[in-house]
Amino acid sequence: MKTDAQLKKDVESELEWDPAINAAHVGVMVENGVVTLTGHLHTYSEKALVEHAVQHVQGVKALAVELDVKLDPSHKRSDTEIAAAAEDALTWNAQVPAGIGLKVEQGWLTLKGDVEWEYQRRAAVRAVRSLTGVVGVSNNIMLKQRPAHSNVAAKIRDALVRQAEKDAQHIDVVIDGTEAKLRGTVHSWAERAAAQGAAWSAVGITSVVNELKVSS
Repeated sequence: MKTDAQLKKDVESELEWDPAINAAHVGVMVENGVVTLTGHLHTYSEKALVEHAVQHVQGVKALAVELDVKLDPSHKRSDTEIAAAAEDALTWNAQVPAGIGLKVEQGWLTLKGDVEWEYQRRAAVRAVRSLTGVVGVSNNIMLKQRPAHSNVAAKIRDALVRQAEKDAQHIDVVIDGTEAKLRGTVHSWAERAAAQGAAWSAVGITSVVNELKVSS
């Protein structure tokens, strides 16, 4: 089990390791395995990279992100320019279906529409979050209602065994209509995210409540 001091050092080292992250702009605090990130970043894409990097550090039980984006003057763009670039990015992304609407207000981009799968929602965000001038993204894309397969809980458990066999026996799956709730413990934040991804892949699931706890 890592001490908070050890975990803090590991998080800082991980941030320094990634050349796309300016670690000097990120403050790291750790208390009982909960990592809090503070500071000001020049792009929204860097914020996403920071979160992703920290979530893969062994020992992180939870993450609080208090980072904000203050664009470098060279990165500022008008809302009209951002909207045009975002429209192109969505159109040219093979994983994003047609019909996604967007709105830009002071650099903050909001996506809306309906898709079949959660991976399409995530792909839409990835397509636009690295655009110059974007300070934040709200994903209001909804999943279309579809009948769930029979024994959907069992199918999710089978997927968990395939993808995270070590922790699958410690994960309970509760289905309530089109909602899947995950409970139990896993050994890392990455495994927690993998379990959530497995649940999202089940036909008919439109909501996943992830109550999995990360044990050290």
